[in-house]
Order: sequence, then structure tokens, then C-alpha cells
Amino acid sequence: MDRGLGTASTRSNGRSDTGLGTASDRSNGRSDEGLNRARLASDNLNRADQDLRDHPGIANTLHVNANDLRAGYQAALAINPNLKFGQYVAATRLAQNLGTRFPNVTRDEILAGLASGDSLGKTLQNLGLSSQEANAAKKQAEREIKQGRR
Repeated sequence: MDRGLGTASTRSNGRSDTGLGTASDRSNGRSDEGLNRARLASDNLNRADQDLRDHPGIANTLHVNANDLRAGYQAALAINPNLKFGQYVAATRLAQNLGTRFPNVTRDEILAGLASGDSLGKTLQNLGLSSQEANAAKKQAEREIKQGRR
């Protein structure tokens, strides 16, 4: 039984076809930007899922389970869809390593710095570390994360 699916175009003399692009046209492309941001976040989340499947030791290195790590990354993607999973993992590890000596170095503060366009090193310096301390902390975190990937 045909319930009219697929016949909207002919019954409306083509008006239903022109409505498909109306949101994009009327918003000067802003609705497309939102879709692109969501698509980018989804792609990044899929890559993170694959990375966690390929390297389950990453979650152990961070002392969290994979589901919590995935959920945290998904929440961070809502704020910054350009965030890569490696950046999230590094921010988590850096916050764990530096949080006792530098209480203002938290994962959220590091992620906020990355979202504003600063590099990881620049973000750490903005949070009170010297250039040498930031570089040493990044290298230590990279070594620990690399160890967890094995």
C-alpha cells in the first residue's frame, strides 16, 4: 500500500524539494556549519573508539575504564569538535601528573586552552609552568601514553 511516500514532490508541484535547502539558504550557511561540526565530532569519536579497541592499555595508563574515558571525550567534543582523542588523553595524563604541584592544571583548563586555539605547551605555560617545565611534562606524558599503547 502506498501511503504517499515519495510522492510529496509531485503532489506539491516541487515545493517539497525546494524546502530541503531552505534552512541553509535562509541562515546563510550557518545551519551547514552546525552539521559539519556535528559530523566532525562524530568522526573524531569513531576514531577514538577504534583507538581504544586497538590499544586497550591507554585506559589503564590513565587509571580509568574505557567507557569513562570515551564518555569524557564525548563530553569534551561537545565543547570542541576539533579535539583529537590524543589531545584528550594527553590533557588527562598531564592533569594527573601535574595536578598536585600545580593545582590550577586540570583537564578542563587544558582542554579550554586547546579549544581557544593554543597549543598544549602554550596552554601549560598559561597555567603557570615555565617553558622547560611544560616541555618536560609533555615528554613524560607522551612516554607514559606510548607505554600504554603497547
